[in-house]
Amino acid sequence: MVYNIKRDHSRFRQIVKGKIRDNLKKYVTHGEMIGRKGKDTVSIPLPQIQIPRFRFGDKQKGGVGQGKGNPGDPIGQGDPQPGEGEAGNQEGQHTLEVDLTLQELAEILGEELELPKIEPKGKKTLRAKVDRYTGISSQGPDSLRHFKRTYKEALKRQIASGTYDPDNPIIIPIKKDNRYRSWKTDIQHENSAVIIYMMDVSGSMGDEQKEIVRTEAFWIDTWLRSQYKGIETRYIIHDATAREVDENTFFKTRESGGTLISSAYKLCEKLIATDYSPSEWNIYPFHFSDGDNWSGEDTQLCMKVLNETLLPASNVFCYGQVESRYGSGQFYKDLMEQFGTEHESVILSRIENKDGILASIKEFLGKGK
Repeated sequence: MVYNIKRDHSRFRQIVKGKIRDNLKKYVTHGEMIGRKGKDTVSIPLPQIQIPRFRFGDKQKGGVGQGKGNPGDPIGQGDPQPGEGEAGNQEGQHTLEVDLTLQELAEILGEELELPKIEPKGKKTLRAKVDRYTGISSQGPDSLRHFKRTYKEALKRQIASGTYDPDNPIIIPIKKDNRYRSWKTDIQHENSAVIIYMMDVSGSMGDEQKEIVRTEAFWIDTWLRSQYKGIETRYIIHDATAREVDENTFFKTRESGGTLISSAYKLCEKLIATDYSPSEWNIYPFHFSDGDNWSGEDTQLCMKVLNETLLPASNVFCYGQVESRYGSGQFYKDLMEQFGTEHESVILSRIENKDGILASIKEFLGKGK
């Protein structure tokens, strides 16, 4: 019975994953899962899956629901009372919310976008203890008793003592015959990573642009956390100056000043130098902007910081230009002129609207770096 329940549950999970995969673009575009995100799971509404229910046959053979009466008549004695409204003739829509782990969600994203597994760089810095069963011991808990080895010990003892009877081969272990699996604790080192998000919050970046960045960051986080055991996230906002903030402030702040992109790049440079040695960390800076910068001189300073510090330190540097009616988009052109489309450590993406989020995610994560 338990096996059947587990089998049915597993099959249901596969159906759910199939539905999510079929409608992945809708979920990414609407960003509706972000509000339902928990620590390790996310709640997903699935109106396409009907809730199981009993279905009655067409033949009238009596039983529950059969007999005299019309739809809408009250059950029991008494005269029918008029209803407050007319009955509809269409089925109601069933919305089923299913909890999915972020790991499962990452697998769906990776399969749908055909994302390669990331090959980390740098030294391994996180220590994790792993117990491995590597030997046999004469002492241990009953839960780790090795039945095959215990049987062999009892058999050898009975043969050696002459009590073994081939015609009646009954083997009865005693306490000293018991053998148990023993373990050894190994220290494993696992790769660690940091994501550094930078976003322009000047007046030209509106609520729609910030929502696009918020949605894309959710999916980038989901994928990278599936690739690394230890990951940290830092947030930098900038207009003419840059400062580090928490996640909530990052997505809700809006300023009215000008834009100096180099201020964010310099602060990112400082964070890396202070907290994240490139020899030990996998570093992922993501910068989102509408492409405006204060001057060509500041753009040249950005290129200098990128070439001398950020690119050598990072696994990959990603720039996402969120289109805005107020933004010129010039910074994307400057980066394209400087690095082109084939640079190993620079990935550029233009996000025209919410429909472009999925393609942008694939551009950023598709190289497996």
